[in-house]
Amino acid sequence: MPITPATATHTSSNGTADAILLELVDENGVTIGTAEKLAAHQPPGQLHRAFSVFLFDERGRLLLQQRALGKYHSPGVWSNTCCGHPYPGEAPFAAAARRTFEELGVSPSLLAEAGTVRYNHPDPESGLVEQEYNHLFVGLVQSPLRPDPEEVGDTAFVTPAELAERHAGGRFSAWFMTVLDAARPAVRELTGPSAGW
Repeated sequence: MPITPATATHTSSNGTADAILLELVDENGVTIGTAEKLAAHQPPGQLHRAFSVFLFDERGRLLLQQRALGKYHSPGVWSNTCCGHPYPGEAPFAAAARRTFEELGVSPSLLAEAGTVRYNHPDPESGLVEQEYNHLFVGLVQSPLRPDPEEVGDTAFVTPAELAERHAGGRFSAWFMTVLDAARPAVRELTGPSAGW
């Protein structure tokens, strides 16, 4: 992981990762503290700040990510382009751009805020809970992907019809449809009516 002002406090002097802390929030998204990442996802879950990114190509197709099999949470399932958690004190926009580059090796050529959504999604397979106040972002990707295999198992660009077919027959993250539906107004504004979102 590159050392930046936002990540410097999250890497020890010998280069090993410290415990990852998440920002706990109240129902209005106001920061009220921190919790270790895994602890925040243990039932019943602690409400914490998160982000979800939806990137599209020039044809208006959505970039999906299949989560790597080594992920502790929801491994091997398909989900939106990128999702994660800002470090405490890190702006959600900065975190979204950082993680998109870390996971997929690209910087969005455009990234815009698309609102927030609050949800509580238990994951039956892992027993973990996604209790999140999620900041949504939409944007464009115009350069070749260079996915990190430790984070990403596969990628695919899909039209709305292709997504519906995949979603009906495949495994997707518990939060995927919630965040996509919340982002749809911004997605439609970005991609235009002809894309069908």
